[in-house]
Parts: sequence; structure tokens; C-alpha cells
Amino acid sequence: MASSHSSSPVPQSNSSDTFFKKEVDATKRFRPVQSLPDVCPKEPTGNPNNLHDSPSLVVDQQRWTIYHSKVNLPAALNDPRLAKRESDFFTKTWGVDFVDTEVTPSFYLPQITKEHFALYQQEITPREKVHERCKNICTPKDTFDRTLLHTHDKSRTDLEQVPKIFMKPDFALEDSITFNAVLPWSHFSTAGGKGNRDAASSKLLQEKLSHYLDIVEVNIAHQISLRSEAFFHAMTSQHELQDYLRKTSQAVKLLREKIAKIDKVMCEGSLRVLRLSLTRNNCIKAYNKLKLMATVHQTQPTVQLLLSTSEYVGALDLIATTQEVLQQELQGIHSFRHLGSQLCELEKLIDKMMIAEFSTYARNDLNRPLEDDCQILEEERLVSLVFGLLKQRKLNFYEIYGDEMINTAKNIIKQCVVNTVSQIEEIDTEVVVKLADQMRMMNFPQWFDLLKNIFSKFTIFLKRVKATLNTIRSVVFLVLDKNQKNRDLEDTLQKNSAKESMVDSEVAYLTHEGMFISDAFSDGELPAGAADLASQRNTSPNSEPCSSDSVSEPECTTDSSSSKEHTSSSVTPGGVEMMISDDMKLTDLELVRLANNIQELLYNASDVCHDRSVKFLMARAKDGFLEKLNSNEFVTLSRLMEGFILDTEQICGRKSMSLRGALQSQANRFVNRFHEERKTKLSLLLDNERWKQAEVPAEFQDLVDSVSDGRISLPEKKPTATEERKPAEFLIVEGQKYATVGTVLLLIRIILEYCQCVDNIPSITTDMLTRLSDLLKYFNSRSCQLVLGAGALQVVGLKTITTKNLALSSRCLQLIVHYIPIIRAHFEARLQPKQFSMLRHFDHITKDYHDHIAEISAKLVAIMDSLFDKLLSKYEVKAPVPSACFRNICKQMAKMHEAIYDLLPEEQTQMLFLRINASYKLHLKRQLAHLNVVNDGGPLNGLVTSDVAFYTGNLQALKGLNNLDLNMAEIWEQKR
Repeated sequence: MASSHSSSPVPQSNSSDTFFKKEVDATKRFRPVQSLPDVCPKEPTGNPNNLHDSPSLVVDQQRWTIYHSKVNLPAALNDPRLAKRESDFFTKTWGVDFVDTEVTPSFYLPQITKEHFALYQQEITPREKVHERCKNICTPKDTFDRTLLHTHDKSRTDLEQVPKIFMKPDFALEDSITFNAVLPWSHFSTAGGKGNRDAASSKLLQEKLSHYLDIVEVNIAHQISLRSEAFFHAMTSQHELQDYLRKTSQAVKLLREKIAKIDKVMCEGSLRVLRLSLTRNNCIKAYNKLKLMATVHQTQPTVQLLLSTSEYVGALDLIATTQEVLQQELQGIHSFRHLGSQLCELEKLIDKMMIAEFSTYARNDLNRPLEDDCQILEEERLVSLVFGLLKQRKLNFYEIYGDEMINTAKNIIKQCVVNTVSQIEEIDTEVVVKLADQMRMMNFPQWFDLLKNIFSKFTIFLKRVKATLNTIRSVVFLVLDKNQKNRDLEDTLQKNSAKESMVDSEVAYLTHEGMFISDAFSDGELPAGAADLASQRNTSPNSEPCSSDSVSEPECTTDSSSSKEHTSSSVTPGGVEMMISDDMKLTDLELVRLANNIQELLYNASDVCHDRSVKFLMARAKDGFLEKLNSNEFVTLSRLMEGFILDTEQICGRKSMSLRGALQSQANRFVNRFHEERKTKLSLLLDNERWKQAEVPAEFQDLVDSVSDGRISLPEKKPTATEERKPAEFLIVEGQKYATVGTVLLLIRIILEYCQCVDNIPSITTDMLTRLSDLLKYFNSRSCQLVLGAGALQVVGLKTITTKNLALSSRCLQLIVHYIPIIRAHFEARLQPKQFSMLRHFDHITKDYHDHIAEISAKLVAIMDSLFDKLLSKYEVKAPVPSACFRNICKQMAKMHEAIYDLLPEEQTQMLFLRINASYKLHLKRQLAHLNVVNDGGPLNGLVTSDVAFYTGNLQALKGLNNLDLNMAEIWEQKR
């Protein structure tokens, strides 16, 4: 075992965790090319089937094969360091538990049982029996071999008697040690006294050596006798072998001469051509490398030239390409050792220059004169800057534009105020220094023109901002689209590369097998990819370049051969063509977020304009200027602001609530003042109203007529036509006459002012509805207090509240009730569906007005009821007929009819007198029952009948009551 370890050529590893590897001799590792030996163990005969796997001196002399292996397996398995010897081979690398681990049976290998060998046993059992039978019949043939073996053992035993020293290959008596060992000095003494003993010893030694010689000679003779035939045959064929060797030597010499001639004629020229071609290619590569170095050397001047023309994208692309060339093709060039750091510093400088340039561009773009021209300023410059910033991942450049946008909005207002103030002679700028104070000295027309100018400037400003930001967003979307196309192209290339790799593997296999592609495939079976590849590979490598400066293959370009930077042309919405490079390492998420931020910047521009406008309004509203505006002025201001708000929403696509909120706040203040003024005016009118019928001016009739046509608006004043027309006694509304007081006429005008204000300022619709409801309720309650509650006696100084006052108040209420549905429809058309619940105020008002009208009617009936009670309680059935009581009743009835007939419609007059007649019959029936007068045809009954006939005749004689069914039979008690 030890000898096996020492003789093993496998080196012992220092670590137990590494595998054994065959040690390769250093001299063999770098062995120079040698000529092939003359004799080969096996020469190929042309038939590939005759080749076998034995080692070949020609093929395998430089390659390690399994025949070089001389590892002693027991030595490899025997590891004395481990106690567990039966598992050390496996556990020294994978651990002690490796052997004990149960191996999970494979699902792909079947379980082999004895049944699988049943068929084999059935076939082999008969053969085995035949073999045993033949073995017993045949006699053994090794008798001669056994005899020979016995003789060999005997000769071996005799040879063992010869000392080993004689068997050594280096045996030589010249060696003193060997000589002394064979012939000891003790046997050769020169003294004379011991001659007999020494002679005996010498004789014994001589006999022993003779015996050894005899044994050797006997063995040699035995061996010669055994191989005598072969020995004599070899001696007789020695001359023949010498002839063969001489002929072989001559043949080898001739073969070598022929090979030398073939080498000189056929190989030396081709090899020289190959060497020259290799030299030429090396020279071309050196030339291209020098040319590339010259191009790289011109990078910095070229970058400076590009920067002077603001070609930032081109400069950055050149720097990126140069850095890639330095890292891949010019790596290790000593003269360019500092160029990489210089380019990095230059790239940082370009970043600062682009940011400064973009800031300057934003300032120039936003601060140029605000005219109707909304063209983009230097679109090519802007697109180039944006591409450069995107390439350098400066994604916050839009913040610079946003800051400049805010400053520009401030300057727009300031410049407009300065220009307007300078044109107003009444404002002394030397006395009033602050712009805000100068602005507050303007009257409404001047301030309104200033605000209108500011809004127009802001509109142009927003259009310019939108155009610029749309260009920036279009650049971002172009890069995003390019990224998508690159991903699609990479997917396509990956699929094509997979197909090409499959074709390459097939071609490599065919080449390795010694076959040509044309031999492997027929003309119609060659794949397209393989055909293209073969045509490319069959191109002559020695083809001449087109000119002395041109170079074939990838070395002829100055760019990096492995560079992935390619460009594609894209056109912006403005018509600017740009080359988009593929090295913009921006993700789709970053680009989409940037596009959203740019869109948000447009929204911020709208918000900034609205915020500055709000501050401008608040500065003017400090002294209550806006609250003092009349209706027309505020409506004009509101329309201007609404128009600006709609324009900004149309430009930016989003609502800004700051200016709308300020307008709503001012509108609320205007509504409060508007309502308080009209309510105060209505209160003063009611306090001075004497509740007498007023004449209706023509302008009020025109106002009512305009409402009847479906237009709730105040008609334009026509002074000439108004002077020619006289006031009317009644107000005609849809064919009906309304007798009104002056307060109601003005109230109708006030109501129409509320409705028209809603049309002019839609944002105050809900507030106006609430205020109008409050106004109508106030009129109803206040008129009730003045008429029914007799408040007019103290307020105006009326002596009494007459039936005419009551009828006139009822008719005025009816006129207002007539217009409530029209007002409701007007507001309903301007409310949102979720605000329709507010219309219930009109329903409540209508109910209140109807209740008030019913109370007035009840009051009129109550007046006559008290009169009937007073007169009929004193009625006596006696002559003369008609009695004085009935004459007074008919007289009061005529006065009542005279007071209300011209004020109330005929239908309402008839209904009122029917109610009065019912009261009259009730009191008369009660009095007759008290007087015990019955309908028996007696004298008392006749007198009562005559009085009743007089009452009926007088009542039916009144205008409009002739067809009134009085049903006077109800005054008598019904007989049971």
C-alpha cells in the first residue's frame, strides 16, 4: 500500500475539500510543435469503421487519455485519518451523514424484482446443463502444462541456492565490495603455518562456486532446450530481418524526401500567404486603432464646438461614445489615462450649462411681450434642452419653469397696474407711492378696464405656457414610445438569435465530422439561416479594401464595435426632427410620472393666475369697494370673471377654485346687500302704503307683458314711448284685470330683479332663492299686519280698514300668487338636481298666501255677519213692508257690492256674496224661530215673505249677481 502511495502520479491535495486533479508537467504544457513520428501504431485505411479507441502516437501524443492513468484505487480509498473506514471515501467531502441518508427512489426507474429475470433463467438453464455435460465428457488438456510447471518449479528451487548477489544486474568483480563479498580475504591467507586449513577452505569455496555454475548452466541448457526451435529460427532469419530493415530505411528516406518536396512546393507558399494575411490584418487593426485614437483625441475640441452651438445632446452622445470606446477598445492606453476623468468633469459641466440654459429659456419665453402670438420660442432649442436633461436624468427641470412662471405672473399684474396708472392724470404717483394705493384711487370703469387687461394678459400667458409644456410632454412621450419599440426589437432579436444559435450548432457539428455544408444538405434542403451564414463565412478573408483608407469588417468604424448606442429619427408636434438615442436609461414609470408632473404644472399655472387675480381683487376690496357696486356693475364684473374662469378651464382642462371662491364670496356679500336694500325698500313702501288702488304706469304693464311672453327680465327703457302712453287703471295679466297698490307694482319689479340677477350670476342662484323667499314671506306677513291686523291705522294714519282695503289687499296677494309658479320654474331651470329640495319654499309661500287670502275673505264675511246679527236681532214682523231692517240690510249689501265689485273678479264676488247670503239666512232663521213665525201661510208668514222677496230682488239687482241662487226657503224650519 505504501509503495502504491509513493508511486502514484496523482498529487495529494493540501485540503480534503478539493478533488484530485491530474498534475500536468510544465514541460509538456508548453511543448513546442514537433514533427510526427515515422511509425504509427495504426494507420487509417479510409474506412471509419476500422478505427478503434486504442491510443495513437500521432493523434494522442499531446492529449491526456485514460491510458495515462496510474492511480492505485486502494490507495485512493484508504484514508487513515478517518475511523469509519467503510465510508471515508464519501464522507470526507459530503459529511458523515452522507451514507446514512436514504436515497429516495426515482420515479423514472422501474423497481427490478426476480420476476424480471424469469425469462432469462428459462432460456439459460438448458444451455447451462449442456455446458456441464460437455465439461464432464472432455478430458483435461493441461498434462503437459503441469509437467512443465513442475519442471519450472524444480529449476526455480535450484536457482534459489545461488546467492542473490550473482543475480544483480550491476554485478561486477571490479567493485571491491562485490569482490570481498564473493571471495572473502579470510580464505586467502599468506601465512605459511595455516596452509592446510586455508587450502581446505579455498577448495570448499571453489566447489561451491562450481556448484553454482553448474546450476546456472543446467538451467540455461534447460531453457535453451525449451526454446531451441525459436532460437535457431531467429538466428536463421537474422539476415532476412537485416534486408527488411535496409529496405525499410531506404523507403523511409525516400518518403521523407517526397514529403520535403511536397512541403516546399505546396505548403510553404500557402503558409507564407497566411502569414502575410495575418500581418496585413494586424497592420489594419493597428491602423484602425491609431485612427480611433486620433478620433478620440479630437473629442474635447468637438464637444467644445457642439456646446458653442448649444448642441447638448450631440455633446453628451459624443462623450458617452468616447467613454465606451475608452473602456472597451482603448483600455490601457497610457496617453488616455486622464481622458475618462476629464470627460466626466465635462459631463458635469454640461449638466450645469443645460440647467442654466433652460432657466434662461424659461425666463425669455415667459417674459416676452404678451401679444396675441402664442408661438413657441425657439422650439428646436427647447427640444434639444429637454432631450439633454432627460439623457442626464435631470427630471426636476420642470420645477425651474414653475418658479419662473410664478414670478412672471406677479410681474404681469404689476406691469398692468403701472401702465394703467401712468395713463390716469388724476393719480399723482409722486404723492401716492404704493401701487395698491394708486389702484384704489381708480373708479369702477378704470379699475374694470385694468382687470380686463390683466385677464387678457393671463389668458395669453396660459396659452404660451400650455404650448411650451405640450412640447416638453411630446418629447417625453417620444422617448417613452422609443423605449417601447426598443423592447419589441429586443424580443425579436432574442427570437432570431435563438434560431441562429441552433443553425450554428448544426454547422459546427457538420464541420467537426469533416463534412461540408453543401454535402450535408441538398440544394433544396439548406436552411435559410445556414445559407446566409455559409455565404458570410465563405467570403474571402483576403479581399482587398475599397481604398487605402477604407477598412473592411467592424474595425473600419470609429465607434465602439460593441456599442449599443443607436439613434432613430422622431418628429415633435411642432415639426422639429430629433435623433433619439437608445442610451436614455429611463423607465416607463419615470417617464409617465414626469409627463404627469408636467401636466400638473399646467394646472398650477392656472392656479397661480387665479391666486394672483384673487389677491388683486382683495387689494381693491379692502375699502368695501366691491360691496358698494350697484347691480349692473357687479353683474358686469361677475360676467368678466366667469368668462376668465371658463377660458382658463378650456385652456388647462381643470377647474381652479380660488377665483371662483372669491367670486362666490363677493357674490354672497352682494346678495346680502342686494337683499337688504330691497327688503328695506319694501318695508318703507309698506309703511307708507295707504292701501288704495293705484294707477298702473305703462312701463309696469310692459314689464308684466314681458313676463307673460316667457322672458323674466327687465325691459329696456323707452322714454319717448313712455311719455305718449297714459297710466292704466288696472294691470292686465293674461287677460285678467288686477287692481293693485303701488307697493305691489314695485314688488313685482323687485322680484324680476332677483330673477334677472340669477341669470347674470348663476353661482348665487341658491342664495337668491332663499332671499326671494324671505322677501315674499316678509311681504305676506307685513301686509297681514297692516290690513288684517289694522296696523295701518297707526303706521299710516288710516281712520278705519274698509272692505275696499281688504278686497284690494286680497287682489294684490292673488297677483303675487299668480307669479309664484313662474318664479319657481325660473329657479328650477337654474338649479342642480340635488338642489331641487329648495323649491319647497315656494310651496310653503303659496300656501301662506292662500291662507291669507282666505282670511281676508272670512274677514269680509265676518263684517256682514256682525251687521246681520245687529240688525236682525231687532227685527219684528209687522207692517209696513218692506221693513226698515230689510231696507238697511239691502243698503249695506249694495255698499259691500260697490266696494268690492271693481276690485275682485265676478266669480270671487259671487262666491263671497253666497257666503254672506248664507250668514244672512242663518241669522234670519234664528230670529224667525225666536219670533215663532212659521211657514203656515198666515199673516206673519206673508209679511216675512214680502221682506224676503224685497231682499232677494235688491240682491239680484246688483251687477253680476242676477243669476245668483239664493235658496231662501232654508230660512223656515222644516216640518217633522
